[in-house]
Amino acid sequence: TTTAHHLFTFLLSLPFTCGSDSTFFFVIIQSELICSKLPAMLSTASSVADAKANLTKVTWAHAVNDAEFLTRVLASDIQFIEADISLGYLKDDVNKEREIPIMAHPPATESDISLETFLQRILQFNREANDPSKVKGVKLDFKSIGAFERSIDIIRASYDMTAFDTWINADILPGPVDNTATVPVDPTRFFTAARRLGKATLSIGWTTRWGPDFSEGLYTESQVDAMIDAIRANGIDKVGNAITFPVRGGIVANSVTNMIRLFCALKDTNNVTFTIWSSADDAVNVEKLREFIFTTGLDRTYVDVPDDLHKKLHLDENAFINTCKKTLQARCFD
Repeated sequence: TTTAHHLFTFLLSLPFTCGSDSTFFFVIIQSELICSKLPAMLSTASSVADAKANLTKVTWAHAVNDAEFLTRVLASDIQFIEADISLGYLKDDVNKEREIPIMAHPPATESDISLETFLQRILQFNREANDPSKVKGVKLDFKSIGAFERSIDIIRASYDMTAFDTWINADILPGPVDNTATVPVDPTRFFTAARRLGKATLSIGWTTRWGPDFSEGLYTESQVDAMIDAIRANGIDKVGNAITFPVRGGIVANSVTNMIRLFCALKDTNNVTFTIWSSADDAVNVEKLREFIFTTGLDRTYVDVPDDLHKKLHLDENAFINTCKKTLQARCFD
């Protein structure tokens, strides 16, 4: 086992190209290299990741912000539940006497379910799940720092983040393209609060402006540098939280080089993945996006996009076998 480990570490540093020889090595040592035709199993406590080495196949439910929708999602095969948290009022609080974290997307300020009840229901479901593949991951999307700070004690008391995959999502920096309309969540306050949640996965991104009429724009070097600086300035590299970067499909398709630089800067301190998302009417260069996915690797890339775009990407195991040039690790030495 030790010999295989050293061999694997050595191979990671080599600029492999896809082909019969490299595939032979990958099968022998069961590597996670992206040229391999066999998906590698991830070493993580998350049942979602354990079951899905090809992270592009993880399935999502969005805006699970009401009780009835949550019931349907829990009964489904969906693996990850994404929901929005705002400060507001329960619908049965007719006099609006108690402002609390609720499941709602701005500008909504009312909901029939609180964050506390939302988490308690998922926790009960996960604990009672007979089949580990049925366990749900949770992605909590915070649109304001106030909602996040008010939610910390609730999350700690109502959920088991050590046993079940828990993501904390917020846009903490301004991003492309010339986006000044959306105010990001304050990064220093976000990280200060997030540190109280232990090893929760931090899903941290940039505000974006994009749509059907856009074709140019990227995550720039300065925006990537600002993200790296924010992570290091707040000690997240030292505490070692897993980090997933939510990146917009139409923009990240133009940003392969800068995303590689982002990964390489943090790979030794944090488990880094990317989560591609897209709005229904976004302009997306499908071929460029496929190149990005295969460059970063199916074991490091979640794909949370509309069904029609997902189908166009043809994310089967051999989809990019002729386009693979180097492993993601090897690119860090360029």
